[in-house]
Amino acid sequence: MIHHRVSLSFITTTIMAASCRMVCCEEERESDKAIIVRFSNGFTSNAEELDFATFKNIEENNPRKKIRRIVVAESDRLSYVGQNFGEDLMKCNNLCRYYVGVLNKETMQMEIHSAQLFNMQPVIPGEATHDAKPQDTTLSYREKVDSLIEAFGTNKQKRALSSRRLNQVGSDALHHAVAEAASTVIDNKGLEALQQEVAETESQGALSLHLPPCNADADKKEDVYPFEELLSPVEFAALEPNGQKMTALSQEELQKLKDQRGNLCVMKHLENMPSASEPREKTARCAFYLSLLIKLAHQKIVTRKFWTEEGCPRVIQSKILRTFTVETYNNGRVQNIVSTSMRAKIAAHSLALLLHLGDMTVNLSLLHRDLEINEARMLEIAKSMGLTISKPARGKGDEAQLQDEHRYASLVLPLIKYDKFVERRKRKKMH
Repeated sequence: MIHHRVSLSFITTTIMAASCRMVCCEEERESDKAIIVRFSNGFTSNAEELDFATFKNIEENNPRKKIRRIVVAESDRLSYVGQNFGEDLMKCNNLCRYYVGVLNKETMQMEIHSAQLFNMQPVIPGEATHDAKPQDTTLSYREKVDSLIEAFGTNKQKRALSSRRLNQVGSDALHHAVAEAASTVIDNKGLEALQQEVAETESQGALSLHLPPCNADADKKEDVYPFEELLSPVEFAALEPNGQKMTALSQEELQKLKDQRGNLCVMKHLENMPSASEPREKTARCAFYLSLLIKLAHQKIVTRKFWTEEGCPRVIQSKILRTFTVETYNNGRVQNIVSTSMRAKIAAHSLALLLHLGDMTVNLSLLHRDLEINEARMLEIAKSMGLTISKPARGKGDEAQLQDEHRYASLVLPLIKYDKFVERRKRKKMH
């Protein structure tokens, strides 16, 4: 904390002349706010004898910590401390704004300054604080209280003490039994095998956090990964203007879009648009949303320029920032970054969206090329979603060269549960 010495003047009621007028001061920074103190134990009789000081946090780049202040008032008999953070934070500072008027008697002008209220608490020397560590004594505080209850407590307090001690004995016995059971499992199964199982479980759990909502017990394929969970009705309606633009693209614009990176999946559906009105409109809106997700996967930091270039609705902006980015602080600013785990989440949601557009079948090779992620990682995401992985059979002769080498993922009921493959190193034989 940085220490500043200040002098505080207390406000008194004054009868102002009729010619007095109020003027507003210039724009003030957070550090320029006037300080109003309120003593919790009453009024001070000799305010002039108090020595005031303020402290501020040294982390100026952190927007949450740079406004923290501590006010200290010292006298010969007692010291007072007030702060605008932590448990002693006064909620009125967040609900109201305080102002202080300073009257210049020569010009009869009163300047209005913004202020902040501090509640001053007395600090008694030797009194233990919340952060103070307990002294190393033979008996703990609980043991001392228990001994007082045994000596001077009521019958009700003594019964409660006896019950708590019995429960503590039962808890200790349970911990001892669990420890023995864990030791037996480790001896029988081996520590290395257990660590491997834990690693597999953690990796599967970490990936499952980024998968779209799934209803594995659904009777219909389209209900396994519901479309409303990917795009709500409000978000789908907001994409109407963007869908119309995608439908009205000329051949030259489609070719230009095809030449750009990361548009293989989008172009596949734009070139094969349904003829019916409702499916055609749905494909166009989803194609625009899918192009946003793919371009987002190529970003490291999402700036305002990203949204202005794409003409994205505000509702979709909020959804994408909330769902597929991580907030960080850099030089006092909040930044939205696309981490590696968020790219996996984008891949999973894009895969679920393409299932609805492609009759529950997706070309994984096109998607992993668009997202520029590893093919093995793409297969891992598809398997974690319970999809069936397939590859067309290899032809003979000249047909083998024209054969499609792409991998496909299909949603087949019931979903498939894959056993995670863990590569094990071969041990060298001892000669």
